[in-house]
Amino acid sequence: MKKILIIEDDEVIRDELASLLQNSGYNSFIIYNFENAINEILEIKPDLVLLDINIPYINGELLLQNLRKKSNVPVIMVTSRNQESDEVLSMSYGADDYITKPYNPNILLLRIAAVLKRTGNNNDILIYKDLDINMQKGIIKREDIEVILTKNEMIIFNYLLTHQNKIVTRDELMTDLWNNNEYINDNALTVNISRLRSKLKSVGYENAIETRKGIGYILS
Repeated sequence: MKKILIIEDDEVIRDELASLLQNSGYNSFIIYNFENAINEILEIKPDLVLLDINIPYINGELLLQNLRKKSNVPVIMVTSRNQESDEVLSMSYGADDYITKPYNPNILLLRIAAVLKRTGNNNDILIYKDLDINMQKGIIKREDIEVILTKNEMIIFNYLLTHQNKIVTRDELMTDLWNNNEYINDNALTVNISRLRSKLKSVGYENAIETRKGIGYILS
């Protein structure tokens, strides 16, 4: 079942949209914490995002622009503003489609199906600087260079990327590995970090993961 994430601050519209998607065979998710929206999107890993332009804390267009630095997940902008400039700006920031409220539910469902068919599995690709990270295949790619990561290395890199520019403790990484049924000890974590650094170095990012002594790591 495809996962569709709703980012909408109007409670009535949000709930109606969630019901529509559930009744149409989709698994719907809702974000309530708009301040932490990008991290939640990366953690949920939806197949498609329905993103309203007018949301609190950060407008949808800026959120989309920042999201595109980390993920190619398909995004349909949903807005009550019927201005051509908004549509042009949204598409230039990387939106896959654009629909204006009030919309016909059947038209919205057709738009969703069309975007999902067109984009395929693009949501499995994350972006770090000029690297493409294929989460499903465990591959990081820069131009013609491909490097294969182990499952543990990919889990660690994904967690660091999700929390980019923030310090991540060793305990957080261990917990995330355990949540993914990968039970490793403290020494094994050190080895995995070292190997991940070596592989990032091979694609031109020698100092991507910094050690913060006595605290943890940070992906800059």
